[in-house]
Order: sequence, then structure tokens, then C-alpha cells
Amino acid sequence: MDELIDILTSDGKPTGKTALKSEAHKNGWFHATVHIWLYTADKKILLQQRAFTKKVFPGLWDISVAGHIAAGEDILTAAKREVFEELGLPITEEELFKIGTRIHHVEHKNGIIDNEHHHVFIAELKSSVEKLILQKDEVEGVKLFDLEVLTSTKNLENVLLPRFHDYYCMVYDKIESRLKTI
Repeated sequence: MDELIDILTSDGKPTGKTALKSEAHKNGWFHATVHIWLYTADKKILLQQRAFTKKVFPGLWDISVAGHIAAGEDILTAAKREVFEELGLPITEEELFKIGTRIHHVEHKNGIIDNEHHHVFIAELKSSVEKLILQKDEVEGVKLFDLEVLTSTKNLENVLLPRFHDYYCMVYDKIESRLKTI
């Protein structure tokens, strides 16, 4: 779905301009997204299999939830919206823990240029996977994996992307740290 998004500078500051997501991807303009990693108290991580119709990484087992922040939308509002849209799971701001922002740059073979500032959150999944309502045009399926999958991407096929290994290890460390406080 094409949506209106805010265009950012390379260091994440607003430019005051908006554009359609497709236009930003075509021109490589920086914009903001949210990543939400859902974990369980028994050290599992929820991964979603991207719909096979997606323009990038179709069918890949990936982040629990990810999406673009709409023009003028607050980061936390976007995170809550994306979790509800993709998984049918209502989530509160108090359940979301921001663990960082990362700059992401990938030029895909199909011409899409992802220049994004990912606002990364973790949250405990307290609902059963069977109760999740998947957004079919985005999500093919969901599955709980052992949390260690985040540190072993080099040994897997079609589960996460080995080139982002350091990112996944950071997420793993933050979840482990959070689990110790629960």
C-alpha cells in the first residue's frame, strides 16, 4: 500500500517535505519506520513470514512487525498501529520498550532504495500465537523461534538476513536484559 510519509535528512531530522512511500523508495529519500520485536517470557521470538507478494524479501521469516511511519504520525502511535494492523494485537505504549534507532541503507535489485531510520522496540508477547489475526497482504504466517535464532542467522536459510547479524545480536542482548528484570 502506498502511503504518505515524512522525508528526513540523512541524520533523521524532518525536512518538512512529504512524499508517497513509492516515491521515497524510488529516489532513495530518508524516512522513518518502526520495528517491533515480540518475545515471550520463555525465551522465544515471534517472527513473521513476509507475504509472498511483497516487493522485497518475499517469504522471508523476518521481524515480528515492521512498517512505515505515516506523515505527521507519532513514532509510538505508528508502532501500536503496525502491531494491530499486522497481528490484530492491541498493545499499549507502556508495553513497548524502545531499544534504539538504526540507519538502514539497502539498494534492492528491483530498484527500491531503502534509506530508513528504524525506530526499534521490543515488547513481551502475552497472547498465544493462535489468537493473532494476520494481515494477509503483509503476513504469510507467524511462528515462535528460540530466541537464539537472532544470534545464529549465518547458519539459517530464509530466516532473517545474515548481513544484519550485528543488529539481531543487539536485539537479542536487549531482550535478554529485559527478561532479567521481569
